[in-house]
Amino acid sequence: MIAPENSANLVLIRNEEEREENKMTKIYTDYFLDEEDFDKNHFHYKKLSIPDGVEAKPLAVPPVLKPDKVSGNDVWYTIESIESKVQLLPGKATKTWGYNAPILGKTMVLKRGQHVHVKLKNSLPELTTYHWHGMEVPGPITDGGCHAPVYPGEEKEIEFTVNQPAALTWLHAHPCPSTAAQVWMGLAMGVVVTDDQEAKLPIPKNYGVDEFPVILQDRTYHKDNQLDYRADYDAMGILGETPLINGTIRPYIDVTTQKVRLLFLGGSNRREWRLHFDDDIVMTQIAGDDSFLPHPVKMTKIMVTPGERLQVVVDFSGYHEGDVVNLYTDDFKLIEFRIHNFEKDDSVIPDTLFEPKLPEVDPDMPVRKVTMDEHNMMNNKQFSMQRIDMKQKVGQAEYWDVTNTNTKEHGMIHPFHIHGTHFTVVSRNGHEPFPNEYGYKDTIPVRPGETVRLRVEFPLLGVFMYHCHIIEHEDAGMMAQIEIFDPDHPKKYHLMDMETLTKAFAEEKGIKPEDVWMPGMDTEGCGMDDATTGASQK
Repeated sequence: MIAPENSANLVLIRNEEEREENKMTKIYTDYFLDEEDFDKNHFHYKKLSIPDGVEAKPLAVPPVLKPDKVSGNDVWYTIESIESKVQLLPGKATKTWGYNAPILGKTMVLKRGQHVHVKLKNSLPELTTYHWHGMEVPGPITDGGCHAPVYPGEEKEIEFTVNQPAALTWLHAHPCPSTAAQVWMGLAMGVVVTDDQEAKLPIPKNYGVDEFPVILQDRTYHKDNQLDYRADYDAMGILGETPLINGTIRPYIDVTTQKVRLLFLGGSNRREWRLHFDDDIVMTQIAGDDSFLPHPVKMTKIMVTPGERLQVVVDFSGYHEGDVVNLYTDDFKLIEFRIHNFEKDDSVIPDTLFEPKLPEVDPDMPVRKVTMDEHNMMNNKQFSMQRIDMKQKVGQAEYWDVTNTNTKEHGMIHPFHIHGTHFTVVSRNGHEPFPNEYGYKDTIPVRPGETVRLRVEFPLLGVFMYHCHIIEHEDAGMMAQIEIFDPDHPKKYHLMDMETLTKAFAEEKGIKPEDVWMPGMDTEGCGMDDATTGASQK
């Protein structure tokens, strides 16, 4: 006979198992976030449209970047930032920037355990940086934030060891305060991490055939099809009028297999992407930012905010050769999926995909409080390049309560991002995270008035940024810095200052420092005070 207390425990275990089973079998039919908070309801929202004369074309699939050299477990790459032109619209080609490619870049594929050597080569007319968004690398130099400029015509070499699970991460420019302008020009590329666990999973993984990166961006094109960031600038975040998917306008995908894996990357400066298919086809999400999910989540609608990555598997078994299935954001058609003849695929996605390690948090450790205020402050302060806002011991897990202090009436969703690590989501306003937030993440959307609790542990030393990933908000000052330290081996960091960067931009442009226009700093209330000089850069 079972003892009463054991009987109660058994009931609890069974209830928990039933809840987990329900989560895995349930099909979710909403975006989880509140509609009233969507970007389309706030601050100069622009609807998408396709310019006249643009014909449908195959989705551009970025080629895989080939290494310069491979020796055992070491691999060498060169990443070059270049100016180029791309035929995006009828008429003149558009001037763009890219990594080893005219726009965006080639896909870098790394394997867990590799030691990676990278030569960063800047062939642009101005300084830039190379930020490894989602990668666990030391900071601040290797991480590639604003303290690691590479000047025009120069090269810099970095190296790091890949020690994280399979995921889609990405590389993008991060020079303060011109991150948004340089990403707008095209400086963003996918960095795929693979591991042995992913290799065992029965999921599509033939790149360019049944596995496609989908880099979601939007742009506005001006006279002669050119980009004009200054003309489009909006301190609340820029919304482009034309969708640009992998650098393709009006793309389609030829579906030649029953199941297709889509790796979504929220590469817009501000726009949220609310995705759904014709006929409410079920998308099975298998991965988030920095890992696979513990269990697959089935949904008909999925939202990608700036900086986030989501991987889904779509099963087209209900369609036949010649059918066309459309992917939408809201009511706008983004991508056509043109169905061709395919062989039957009876593979089943396992119920368990990944087991995240949840480090223990000392219950006596105070909870860190981080606030995102207005559109240009963290903890009521604008970013200062030489100010350390927080310190945390390396390898020590802590709780962070991240609050969006905006009101429902005038606020917007802020996607909160931390450099140099991943985190797990503990709760939203004291309630469970969304079903697709169980796994490793580095970017999390926070609604107006909401507090999200994160479990954060940094594996490597350095100075790292944390900020809103609406890039104009970041550039305007909604960013701060944390030093990750080892008490037994203290380090001193020589951090870049704004005056040095301003002088460099001025010299590159052939103008006086006081004439340098830096997005985010020309806007009233968006100046940044340098901690050393006390000068306000407006």
